[in-house]
Amino acid sequence: MVALARKTLVYEWRRFLPAMVAIAFASLLLLLQASLVLGIFGSSSVYVSGSDADLWLGYPGTQSVDQGRAINPDNATLLYMQPQVARVEPFLWFDGDWRGPVDTGGVSVFISGIDARPDGLMFSRVLDPSLRAALREPDSVVVDRAELDKLGVRVGDNAYINGERVRVVGAGRGLRTLGGVNIVASLDTARRLNVDAALPGWPTYLIAKLHDPAEARHVASHVSQLRGSSPHAAWSAVDFARRSTLFWLFESGAGAGVLFLAGVVLLVGAAITSQTLVAAVFGSIREYATLNALGVGIRALRWVVLEQAFWVGAAGLVIASLGGALLIWVAHLKDVPVAFDLSIWLVCFVLVMALAILSGLIALRTLRRADPAELLR
Repeated sequence: MVALARKTLVYEWRRFLPAMVAIAFASLLLLLQASLVLGIFGSSSVYVSGSDADLWLGYPGTQSVDQGRAINPDNATLLYMQPQVARVEPFLWFDGDWRGPVDTGGVSVFISGIDARPDGLMFSRVLDPSLRAALREPDSVVVDRAELDKLGVRVGDNAYINGERVRVVGAGRGLRTLGGVNIVASLDTARRLNVDAALPGWPTYLIAKLHDPAEARHVASHVSQLRGSSPHAAWSAVDFARRSTLFWLFESGAGAGVLFLAGVVLLVGAAITSQTLVAAVFGSIREYATLNALGVGIRALRWVVLEQAFWVGAAGLVIASLGGALLIWVAHLKDVPVAFDLSIWLVCFVLVMALAILSGLIALRTLRRADPAELLR
């Protein structure tokens, strides 16, 4: 019976092609949607994932990087007291108003003040040494290359942030974040731009590099319990990145809409696939009736249909994987925020195969008509 299921798909592939196409499109939509969700909402943690820090110290209760508040720089002493800490840097983050040379109106931007030295921790994974060197020039900023048109500037142009003049000295890649445009500046430049703050020199976060990154959670828990110059809390980089992503995914409201849309994709895919599979089984009803007349039980025929559903789902998933890989590659070239890894593929695999098996179960109802008496009509 197992060989029969495969041979039927090989020799009568046209009959099952609509079901394969339906599965492929449903799988492709799921893959792309999952990649876009992780890419877009994951960009909220680009400050963490794009940096080489193992530990973040900020204000208690901070749910996302962009929700931070200024903390007393004297809290750095708490980090220096830990023998596991190799290096500490301040990170200044605040929002501002951008005015470019072109009449684009005001643009909401996020200013990131970082240590621009070559071995700086912040954005070490996305800023090359030449851009870090350019940031050491007074009043210089770097933006993501995909944001140049939105800001109405080109590299070398001047603009204004919070009424202060700056010069765009470079355009990087991988700096885009959720909710606004990320502007990177040196700590000195950022402090000058932070005109609305009562204490413009106070950092939003203190970040640390550990001798052993595996101890990040232990050190964070210990530092959080220490008494400092002002309220503070510490997180490992992994936990803080996940915290930021989950906040935007589930607390912002946008994530709920995306998850609802994913459910709609599954329901529509199940409806279309089940109907096409039912049509394919119904088209072979006389063959099934003949097998039943030759002594093959309905139970065995059901397994044939279920295996056909399995192979239809597997074929559709292969097609979707190839198409998805191509589209994701194109998205990367166009600076579209997408993220794809094996875990996404495994989740989609489970959902798609469940969808195929569910469609096969629905198609089993058609076998009730596989009666040898049908051959006499």
